[in-house]
Amino acid sequence: MFLIQLTDRITKALMVLAAFWAFVLCFITLADIICRALNYPLQGTKEIIANSVVIIVFLQIGFAVRSRSMLGADFLINSFGPNTRRYLAVFGFLLGALFFAILFKGAIGPALRSYANGEFDGEGALRVPVWPTRFTILIGSGLAVINYLALAAIEAFKLEVRDLEL
Repeated sequence: MFLIQLTDRITKALMVLAAFWAFVLCFITLADIICRALNYPLQGTKEIIANSVVIIVFLQIGFAVRSRSMLGADFLINSFGPNTRRYLAVFGFLLGALFFAILFKGAIGPALRSYANGEFDGEGALRVPVWPTRFTILIGSGLAVINYLALAAIEAFKLEVRDLEL
């Protein structure tokens, strides 16, 4: 239960951080639009936004998993009995954990190389470091694995745990 409470706190904090960064991006985009209208485009806006979209998605992925907001075929699942639904849910959660574990494993090397090599995106006046994006993929994938495994355990053992809410 402590692990679930800890990951819930981390998941919520990352969700709030993602929402805040999305809010900041609105102002960056607006400033770029205004500056372009005045014929002075902001340098690096495209690179900042491209990397930020990935960061926002992976900061929110843990919340989406834990709050059971990931895409599912409820119309199909609801046609089965309660035990079959539970087994299918556990199977689906384990598949989700496997998917994100593979993603996590595949992202380790690129994240470390990106940091070690000082990889940047963009040319000219503003170059955006790529390593924060790559490490956010690691953090989000790792949290998704933990949350999928937690959901599988909750479902398999019929544990009484509150669903995650904002």
